[in-house]
Amino acid sequence: MSDLNTLVEKQRTKFREKFKFSAAEIQKLADRIKPENVSNDIFSRFEEGSDGRKWQVEFLNILENKVSKDIYLKFQDVLAERKGYSCTGCATCCNLACSEFSPAELQKRADSGDNFARQFLSVFIPYGSKEDARKVYPEYIALLEANKEDEVYFYHCPKLTEDKRCSDYENRPQICRDFPDNPLCILPSSCGFCRWREKTEDTVLLLHAMIEVVEYYKDKISVNL
Repeated sequence: MSDLNTLVEKQRTKFREKFKFSAAEIQKLADRIKPENVSNDIFSRFEEGSDGRKWQVEFLNILENKVSKDIYLKFQDVLAERKGYSCTGCATCCNLACSEFSPAELQKRADSGDNFARQFLSVFIPYGSKEDARKVYPEYIALLEANKEDEVYFYHCPKLTEDKRCSDYENRPQICRDFPDNPLCILPSSCGFCRWREKTEDTVLLLHAMIEVVEYYKDKISVNL
């Protein structure tokens, strides 16, 4: 449990540092194209047609068509790097799937056309109790209990054989083929993608920080346009 807590705390510390760095870099970008005759900051309300208003429009265009595009492409690079790693067959992901939605809520979402919910329900069934799930990965359950305020529901795949193999491997859905698609997720050391997570963590934390900063600037500037 202490190892997982340490991992989460390190991620949070890194994210705060990268958020500060991202905020400073985005502000530098705004200042770089700032007209010399404008004294107010980028979040000010400017008259329509003024140099200040043109500055805001130009900056929003850069955020949308340059910065956001670069972030997307770097995310694709991270996902492409995942191909260099493979499953080791520890079956933790098959034995312990988590969702903030109850089985009834997932079914409702699936009936409404949610493809992820539909695929999830085609694979996983709920545990009878949290204690049953705790036997699979007790440290992770304890971490969620200590840090997650909302209810979390635990599921497992009934198609898993006793030797930790999928009995319907060729027909497994896309969510199984793509897991893990987020290098920031908590993975046991036995997972073959753990090194991918470790290698790309800093990059992905920076990209997430950039997304938050970009969205903040876009929302706050757009209010004054």
